[in-house]
Amino acid sequence: MANILIIDDEKSIRKTLTEILTYEGYKIDEAADGAEGFKMFQAKQYDAVLCDIKMPKMDGLEFLEKAKETNPDIPIVMVSGHGNIDTAVDAVKKGAYDYISKPPDLNRLLITLRNAMDKTKLVAETKTLRRKVNKTQEMIGSSSPILKIKETIEKVAPTDARVLVTGENGVGKELVARWIHERSSRAGGALVEVNCAAIPGELIESELFGHEKGSFTSAVKQRIGKFEQANGGTLFLDEIGDMSLSAQAKVLRALQEGKITRVGGDKEINVDVRVIAATNKDLLKEVEEKNFRLDLYHRLSVILIHVPSLNERREDVPLLVEHFLVNICQEYGIAKKSIDPAAMKALQQYNWSGNIRELRNVVERLVILSGKTISADDVEDYVLPGRERKKASI
Repeated sequence: MANILIIDDEKSIRKTLTEILTYEGYKIDEAADGAEGFKMFQAKQYDAVLCDIKMPKMDGLEFLEKAKETNPDIPIVMVSGHGNIDTAVDAVKKGAYDYISKPPDLNRLLITLRNAMDKTKLVAETKTLRRKVNKTQEMIGSSSPILKIKETIEKVAPTDARVLVTGENGVGKELVARWIHERSSRAGGALVEVNCAAIPGELIESELFGHEKGSFTSAVKQRIGKFEQANGGTLFLDEIGDMSLSAQAKVLRALQEGKITRVGGDKEINVDVRVIAATNKDLLKEVEEKNFRLDLYHRLSVILIHVPSLNERREDVPLLVEHFLVNICQEYGIAKKSIDPAAMKALQQYNWSGNIRELRNVVERLVILSGKTISADDVEDYVLPGRERKKASI
């Protein structure tokens, strides 16, 4: 149900508009002057405002200016019996969605409100999509390991050197790959990601190199593989330690010669791809156990970047928590919540087995379930209810 604020010093006008709009299914709040209306506007989220112009204490145009400074996305429709063309133009210039003369044509008023709220919804959806698409990836932390990683990235990114990123699940290996790509000369090209652990061994070669129509039973049409999709850009091979040996051999050839052959094909295709690989495994141990090719390891590990676990950089927990609080509250469209020092200390002491991924999930849970300020009791109740957490010393 949409919330509408009616601001008018004439009680009869407010009553009439309230009755009509309530009948139409809107929830209505009333204010008798601009000053009262502005206080209500600041205290509550409205979907639209109907505002008179000539009022005591604060007139409609002054309210309009202040409201637009506070929340420019809320549509404000000016309604006045004393207006003229110049007043209407002035109101629209100052940000009014529309101007309606008294007595208002009810059909026009209802259509105007409906259109205004439709526009607001579209604007909100567009902003959300833009945030998701254009959201700048950040690497949060001021600990020495993170500062060293950032320094290494700045040196490595402009080159075409292959990079092997290691670390536990959830530490942010993908983020390192994104930073390298975005700071490279290939940033204008695609960053193509492949989770080698999520693709069955019999399909990984088709996924990476593509296949020709009819090359196997379900190959009903030609498929372009990830190497070709990443041509001119960066290919991120996540969890490469889970790749089959046969696929490893083909990846090695692609890195050596800059050429691939689709499954079921015989044509060599040139590819210009920078490869960044990541793993949570000890690849040298995998080499000893004959699960990973030593020559491929050397090809991939021109630059080695190890991302430490969250437990190894607990001093970064407050920065990460504040970062997640801002982002999550924005995503949910609510005012940013604060966290008291005791709660923050409690979060720093937990054993983060799931690393940053787990921390973000916990912060989201606290945002949803806690009040305006997240307390130590909230952390105790909601981090992992029903389970005893192992605490680690800072």
